[in-house]
Amino acid sequence: MTLIKSISGIRGTIGGQVGDNLTPIDAVKFASAYGFWLKQQRHKEHYRVVVGRDARISGEMIQNLVMNTLVGLGIHVIDLGLSTTPTVEIAVPMEHADGGIILTASHNPKQWNALKLLNEKGEFLNGAEGAKILEIAESDTMSFSDVDSLGKITKNQAYIDMHIDAVLELPLVNKKAIEDASFKVVVDGVNSTGGIAIPLLLERLGVHPVKLYCEPNGHFPHNPEPLKEHLTDLSEAVVKEHADFGIVVDPDVDRLAFMDERGEMFGEEYTLVACADYVLSKTPGNTVSNMSSTRALRDVTEKHGGTYEASAVGEVNVVELMKKNHAIIGGEGNGGIIYPESHYGRDALVGVALFLSLLAEKKMRVSELRASYPAYFMSKKKIELTPEIDVDAILKQMEAKYSHERLTTIDGVKIDFSDSWVHLRKSNTEPIIRVYTEAPTQQEADNLANKIIIEINNINR
Repeated sequence: MTLIKSISGIRGTIGGQVGDNLTPIDAVKFASAYGFWLKQQRHKEHYRVVVGRDARISGEMIQNLVMNTLVGLGIHVIDLGLSTTPTVEIAVPMEHADGGIILTASHNPKQWNALKLLNEKGEFLNGAEGAKILEIAESDTMSFSDVDSLGKITKNQAYIDMHIDAVLELPLVNKKAIEDASFKVVVDGVNSTGGIAIPLLLERLGVHPVKLYCEPNGHFPHNPEPLKEHLTDLSEAVVKEHADFGIVVDPDVDRLAFMDERGEMFGEEYTLVACADYVLSKTPGNTVSNMSSTRALRDVTEKHGGTYEASAVGEVNVVELMKKNHAIIGGEGNGGIIYPESHYGRDALVGVALFLSLLAEKKMRVSELRASYPAYFMSKKKIELTPEIDVDAILKQMEAKYSHERLTTIDGVKIDFSDSWVHLRKSNTEPIIRVYTEAPTQQEADNLANKIIIEINNINR
């Protein structure tokens, strides 16, 4: 059981000891620190915070604790109830709110939950802001409101529909072409809020959705990370239903992956590649992804005359570089699409609409579309961490071992070989070292990852 405090928010397992897990006391503590920080930043008479959650079993409990903590600070709360991460992000500026909190542990299993913290733009806090909140949480400086100054909670459950309206209004979403294509699509909503939002979006686009695990009850039917090994049911359903393709999202609907008409993975790395290909074909410009993402985005960007750059891992880092480089689309290779024309946040709804537009205009099967892109294969492995493992020392030794290769050290260690790469970094969301590799074949990618893991294990002995 563990509690992780990072750039990605406050994330932990439910139950157990205070300070070691995400207990009710910890939820109140960090919600208090966020609310207190917000009041320090904004200096207003009245404050408003948007709060929404995915369908985790612990979600209602954590949300009630968080909302009533904010009320105790004199902050008014807009309660979206069951929602998605990108929906909360767009709701913050639409409500002219001072910030937002999303209760979700993204792709983590059901025993996890988290507080993801947003600023007044509906964007994730940066590292300095997050550090300040952690500092406040450990202090005794917080002061709460008296009985006449308590906040109020207002429910608004219309925002998923409003989010869909905003997606359909995007100029590059070709509603007519999608409707004319008469797509049939299987949707795996992993029994969370994607099971609400994605079928509604598809229906509005004239697509026939076949629902698989779309009951938002928080009982995840498989590991909620949208990887091939977790999606055998979706693969079988796509083939059985003679569907055009399959869609899977993570529990809070900011990651998106596709499965082709044969029940084969399109590749979550290629979600961003395909969406960027479509956007760049209409509005040429630059792109950004993180260092753990496929080289294929660079290739597609350069094909359209743009410039590609890589950031440190973490949505806030991608967004910061996108703004600096005036990127017109970007995101992360885990299936996260960031399209500034909509908002600066990973959004599976936007990704679905752009992908459908591309597919409808090209009039090709998903397998054919995938074959049209540069072929790279990734291996995503991890090393479980124990307290005695010194990650920084391990990374320093790997850096020294490969000093003759092209190295990038802004986020762990990335080693670029001529036709492959490996990225080693400590996770922000789990107690692990991530080992990502990419090569011209799957076997080469797997072999490279296994070789690096053996080298790390030998260092650790």
